[in-house]
Amino acid sequence: MFINKDRLASILKELEPYGAALVAVSKMKPAEAIREAYNSGQKIFGENYVQELVDKHEKLPNDIEWHFIGHLQTNKVKFIAPFVSLVHGVDSLKLLKEIAKEAKKNDRIINCLLQVHIATEETKFGLSFEEVKDFLKSPDLVQLKNICVKGLMGMATLTDDAEKIRSEFKELNSFFNEVKNYPLPTVDCRLLSMGMTSDYKIALEEGSNMVRIGSAIFGERS
Repeated sequence: MFINKDRLASILKELEPYGAALVAVSKMKPAEAIREAYNSGQKIFGENYVQELVDKHEKLPNDIEWHFIGHLQTNKVKFIAPFVSLVHGVDSLKLLKEIAKEAKKNDRIINCLLQVHIATEETKFGLSFEEVKDFLKSPDLVQLKNICVKGLMGMATLTDDAEKIRSEFKELNSFFNEVKNYPLPTVDCRLLSMGMTSDYKIALEEGSNMVRIGSAIFGERS
């Protein structure tokens, strides 16, 4: 057995009252493990590496909803553009333009989340709140017909301080509510992706409607 089926079922039940979606983070896990989770009813999987995502997409059922959750380089967009459902970590207009260009080539609209920097670690990627506002006001955004900004994504500081994590998620949710009704044809803010295995319960309490959980389902990565 590749996955903890009881834990997966338990997490899905936990998410129900919040109407939240589960992205099962399957990076560095074999296709067989994903298939086992898929056969247990999980349909959304998140990958961090482009080549690994492409390989798994070719091997696994075509109704899986693949999310790219890593830091996406512009020169790699073309490889996932034909099939990716949601890109979680858009942190520049340059990247968004490249996604739009490749989406157009594939005659599709690719949904994206803007990554917001809410943690104290400088190593995490993301836009500031002011940069997100500038992003949404950019005249360039209206021209990108083949993308849709579906919401925001943020990662809290890696710490045991639950109140610090809570305050970061609370701040992002407040900002999300401020910008979600932005009147642009390429913006349809419905998703707030916050929370991973270690902090998803706090994230749910603070307004997340999409969580990214890996080790609780697939076990620790070796």
